[in-house]
Amino acid sequence: MPFPSPVSVTDIPSALTIGGQWDALIFISDQSSSTLSADIEQAILRHSELDQRTGNKALLISAENLPGKRLIFSPTGSLDRDYDDVRRVSDAAKEAANICQEAGVVAPLVIVEISDQSDRYMKSLEVAYLGICQALWQPLEARQFLGEDEVESIQRIGLISKNELDVGKLSALEAGRRVARDLCGTEPERMAPPGFADYCVQTFHNSAVSVTVLSDDETILREYPLLHAVARASVEVERHQPRVIRLEYEGEGPVERTLFFAGKGITFDTGGADLKVGGHMAGMSRDKGGAAGVAGFMKVLAEMRPKGLKVVAELGAVRNSIGADAFIPDEIITGHAGKRVRVGNTDAEGRMVLADILSHLRLEAKTAVAPELFSVATLTGHAAIAFGPYTALVENGPALNSDTANTIAKAGEIWGEPAEQSRSRREDFSFIQPRTKADDVLSSNNAPSVSTVRGHQFPMAFLSIASGLDHHGASSELPLPFTHIDIAGSGIENGDWQHGKPTAAPVVALAANYILSEN
Repeated sequence: MPFPSPVSVTDIPSALTIGGQWDALIFISDQSSSTLSADIEQAILRHSELDQRTGNKALLISAENLPGKRLIFSPTGSLDRDYDDVRRVSDAAKEAANICQEAGVVAPLVIVEISDQSDRYMKSLEVAYLGICQALWQPLEARQFLGEDEVESIQRIGLISKNELDVGKLSALEAGRRVARDLCGTEPERMAPPGFADYCVQTFHNSAVSVTVLSDDETILREYPLLHAVARASVEVERHQPRVIRLEYEGEGPVERTLFFAGKGITFDTGGADLKVGGHMAGMSRDKGGAAGVAGFMKVLAEMRPKGLKVVAELGAVRNSIGADAFIPDEIITGHAGKRVRVGNTDAEGRMVLADILSHLRLEAKTAVAPELFSVATLTGHAAIAFGPYTALVENGPALNSDTANTIAKAGEIWGEPAEQSRSRREDFSFIQPRTKADDVLSSNNAPSVSTVRGHQFPMAFLSIASGLDHHGASSELPLPFTHIDIAGSGIENGDWQHGKPTAAPVVALAANYILSEN
């Protein structure tokens, strides 16, 4: 699973000479001048006399005295407005990466110089590297069919800094993001539940993360009845049968903090009996982005091996198929936590998968050291409507008291993966309350989330009740912090679920908060 290796470059004069190991220089800046090399400014000035686009868009410029005799000047635009953030640098890096591919560059050197020295741009160089890797990534199918070197020709990226960069951290981050993109972005037959599980087994073979795959249908039915209901119509097709994938990491030394993750891995979502129509089924092979993101975070752990941290993840890999045995609205199914769930809409399947997993994790969290629970999912279109390309973080009371969403959002902001904090309110719990004594909780209404008031918040209330976490609120004897992470808006570039590249959210934000901040 190769990707461009980051190389820390501190010997700047030597690196900027021609004839070395670098065949192009990428200059990312909000200015046309450089404090590191007069040759950069001179090349930009000469080109501006010929091309009025200079300084307005990324361009390839002839530069006789720079590596490869090629300068790619990719301006960020203004960075000092209240609404600017480090993603301006990432965007510029992506444009430069595209030019590199078109020009045949295989070993670019990167300089990031910006005038704003505030904390919001403190990781600009690292974010530029991640942006380049995002732009260069091609789907697993393409790499296997055409060859890695053919579709991703850049082998290494030099990062110029006056101080030595910890490129090991960057490499670990990109390794995790690549796992997340591969799992999310691969087509639904190759990455059906068994294939999803196999990829995880191969990825974590001989690593610090252990993998256990549950495939027995009777066991899944008994232990994960809500999850199994979603999978029911797929069970008769062997290659579509569900899997529950458990990933575990425990760092060296005494455990100081324990994280539990439930990942939604719907490998294809037809909508079930509430069938998606009007072309809305296209792109639903990416409905496994939550589980993919969790697996990506586990890959970062496997690479970095932080001490004192224990992380347990369970991923529900399920295909929501349509068929004679499909689960249907009005069914009442008793979940693992003993709560009777009335199905409101079979296209609200992800929360049922997550509820059983969270119930299992809840039992473990009760005796864990400093536990925090999370669900990660491409859950609702409402999250994308409400927050656009930002991850939505919805907290319960203990998580709110622990400032969980705020700390994740701040860490992600610095690393170019911002998020929005959202609140769980009384209206959300009222919305899914039972209408009769026949059931304990309603999974959803029968309207799309995008046309439902608080459409991304009320599912968190369902998850709390259906998993039993509602008994572990802030005033309980054993409060358990729980944060629901909805990446329906942030999981795919430009909201193009059929053709857009997976972003690997929330790998970077989670790693920035729980790993990078500790090292």
